[in-house]
Amino acid sequence: MKKLLLFPFCIAASLSLSAQEELDQSPPIPPVEQKMPEPEPVFTVVEQMPEFEGGNEALLSFISKNMVYPPNASENQIQGTIYLSYVVRSDGSLSDIKVLKSVPGGSDLNAEAIRVLKLTKGKWKPGRQNGKPVSVNLSLPIKFLLR
Repeated sequence: MKKLLLFPFCIAASLSLSAQEELDQSPPIPPVEQKMPEPEPVFTVVEQMPEFEGGNEALLSFISKNMVYPPNASENQIQGTIYLSYVVRSDGSLSDIKVLKSVPGGSDLNAEAIRVLKLTKGKWKPGRQNGKPVSVNLSLPIKFLLR
């Protein structure tokens, strides 16, 4: 009985070996090369710079209406100017928002400035170069003052 049990196993093992040998003899399949889309160039100066809907005055108004002075920064009398860098993409979206210059002890101010800038999403007209929308890197100072 043991011989009968082993026999089918031996046939299956030899079949899988011969199938593997056939696979090994087939020509290798070359890897499929996928082209990654080239990153969109980011300009610093273009013929027509990106614009917040309504212009700079509307942007300043939007920021002042939506900015909340962080309680921790207020209690500790932390104030000053935060400089943000960001990219207005060719579709008008924002990306790569980061703090260029901070205020000592102002991590809460940094977070609030970034939060408010993210709220402007969808309210930007992209920059244009040669009549085509392009991505443009901008910077924005945001001043936090206690009164």
